[in-house]
Amino acid sequence: MSEAIYPAGSVYDWIPKEQEEIKKPPRYVSKFRPAVILEHKLTKDAKKTMGPPKVELPSPDKYLKKHSKHPKPPENGHKTRTCAVRKPAVPRRTEKPLMGIQTKRNFLQTTVMFPMKPKAISVDTKEGHKQLLENSGLVPKYVMKKDYGEVPMYLQLRSEAERKAQAENQRLVREQNVLQRLTEEDHQAVLKGLKKKWDELHREYQGLPLLIDTPSKKTRKICLEEKMSQLEKDISFFERFKTIFIYDD
Repeated sequence: MSEAIYPAGSVYDWIPKEQEEIKKPPRYVSKFRPAVILEHKLTKDAKKTMGPPKVELPSPDKYLKKHSKHPKPPENGHKTRTCAVRKPAVPRRTEKPLMGIQTKRNFLQTTVMFPMKPKAISVDTKEGHKQLLENSGLVPKYVMKKDYGEVPMYLQLRSEAERKAQAENQRLVREQNVLQRLTEEDHQAVLKGLKKKWDELHREYQGLPLLIDTPSKKTRKICLEEKMSQLEKDISFFERFKTIFIYDD
């Protein structure tokens, strides 16, 4: 059996050691600390009471009355005047107006709300002679032209060309006897018939079932839509063109 081994001891180990004092840096103190403490103390002292605060009780005769908070007019009954000179008083009904007084004031001119626009002028000499721009001859006056009010030449040529083209077209129709012009009564009758046919198709279209799930229903719906679309084009064509020629073999 092995013997226990103890560490080597020393007498100096039994001497108590002095503990080193840890020095901490000084604590930071704000420079506003005294002002904050004083403000907090004043606020706290103002609200500090022992029981209900002691305040002056209102007088019984000073209760809140109706319209007491509304602004009151001045005691003298009229507004204070800033002007020292007073205006003349309004004449009484019993006073008679003075006769024979006349004035040169033009009341119609003085009651104009907007100022009159000055007329344009022109200066034609170095001495500053002025005259109205309208009478100076610098502004063109088309009323004084020799051909004023006459139809321009290009419009006359255009009208003549249209007249010749229409006459030539009528001559060809009479010679060939192929195209016939649709009369106004026939035009209105055809237009009325197209609209009536469109109403019938539209009524039939509205009577279709909401659920279209079979090929026959889909085909019927597409056929009605195509017919209505073609009728709308025909109605628009007849309404746009008043003169229509038909081909007759």
